Order: sequence, then C-alpha cells, then structure tokens
Amino acid sequence: MQNVIPAFRIADYQRSKAFYVEGMGFQVDWEHRFEPDFPAFVQISKEGMAIYLTEHAGDCEAGGLIHFFVPDVDRWYDELKNLAEPPNEDLEGLRMMTVVDPDGNQLRICTRLSAS
Repeated sequence: MQNVIPAFRIADYQRSKAFYVEGMGFQVDWEHRFEPDFPAFVQISKEGMAIYLTEHAGDCEAGGLIHFFVPDVDRWYDELKNLAEPPNEDLEGLRMMTVVDPDGNQLRICTRLSAS
C-alpha cells in the first residue's frame, strides 16, 4: 500500500488527463470540483501507484519531481517510447528514465539494480 501520494500542479486538466490516461496508461480513480467550473483535484493511478493532479494554485508549484520504483523500467519504456529517452544508469544502483508532463512535472521511472 502506498503511504504517501505526491501532487503535481497542472494548468489544464483535460490536457493533463489526455497525457496521463491516453499517453501513459494511468486511470482516473476520482475527480473532485467544488462547483462544475471550478479547478479540478484528481487522483490517477497505474500499477498500484497514485498521483494527485491539482489545478488549485495554492496546492503546490508546477515543475515537481517524483520517483516511481517499478520491477522493470524497460517494460515501461517499451510502452512510453514516444514520451521518454531510453533508460540509463547515470545514478549508481538505478536504471531509470524520465517523463516530463505538459506542465514540466517530471516522473522518474526507476528500477533498482542488483548489487554485483
């Protein structure tokens, strides 16, 4: 169970929804708005990992960074080739790639490497 859920500030929910759902394969778990035309606060998830997306200016700044640890970053890369550069091992002990959303938020998809 994920104990902490990070939040990304987004400017346009429909654009971000297309990026995360259609582009990255996340699902929308729920959406909240205080009124129909008010900013959205949304939870999305994929493979047991969740993110909040918020249009609320006071929640956080755009340009955040989160790390997702997955069993096989290369499998994620096969799904997301059009959104990321190939995985690298620039940080010792990790194989990772970075995906940047339309608001400049970064998702680092990482796999821990076995110690030799």
